[in-house]
Amino acid sequence: MFYGLASGEIDTAELGFEHELQGIQELNERAMRGELEVTAVSIHAYAYLTDSYILLPHGASMGEGYGPRLVSRVPMDRDAIRSCTIAVPGELTSAYLALKLWEPAARTVVMPFDEILEAVRDGQVDVGVIIHEGQLTYADEDLVLLEDLGRWWKEETGLPLPLGGNVIRRDLGAELIPRVSDYLRRSIAFSLDHREQAMDYAMGFARGLDRGTADEFVGMYVNQRTLEYGPDGREAVRLFLQRGVEAGILPGPVQVEFAD
Repeated sequence: MFYGLASGEIDTAELGFEHELQGIQELNERAMRGELEVTAVSIHAYAYLTDSYILLPHGASMGEGYGPRLVSRVPMDRDAIRSCTIAVPGELTSAYLALKLWEPAARTVVMPFDEILEAVRDGQVDVGVIIHEGQLTYADEDLVLLEDLGRWWKEETGLPLPLGGNVIRRDLGAELIPRVSDYLRRSIAFSLDHREQAMDYAMGFARGLDRGTADEFVGMYVNQRTLEYGPDGREAVRLFLQRGVEAGILPGPVQVEFAD
């Protein structure tokens, strides 16, 4: 998404952008502390950030009938899953909220997202919720799919599963917010239009992933939907958080607001 900015192809005049690469749970926690002017966050975490941040109308990662995946060493039914310990990548992640909507009785333990596959494979935990490229590589570890939470959500609601979004801090004000938003939107558009170069850049952060798998993963979550949520994408965000409130996972109603 940010190749256009990182490469200098997007002219930002006197504004400078410092890029920091961290896992989504770390970014969620930093946003909770208000440390970042602009950041990716989990849609789940956004429920706790509405006083200080507003959603940008671009930058979404949406699961179009796919999403975080529950995997294990052996097949098991829902009753067996309830009795298991499930590794999740953070309690503010959308994967966690989706899991609790799917199975409210799920018992969880938090682990760094990039350690969950190995923890399941090595028997440290019974089940793991896999995000990022592990959604494509879990079978390489001889693990089996128990449930795709994005597929479940699509069957349940007919909508894509909202996983991540970009937010901007409200105190940047009415002049800077639309300007920064435009730079970010243009960066996403540039990256989509120059996909090979953008992939070359992204491969520097691919944790040893082969090019083909990385390209497939990027296509899943950085696409035309990333440029604009669309009416159904915006409705998905509202419904996802509303369901969280109704399930007692979120403490109260969430006012979803986009920086249009």
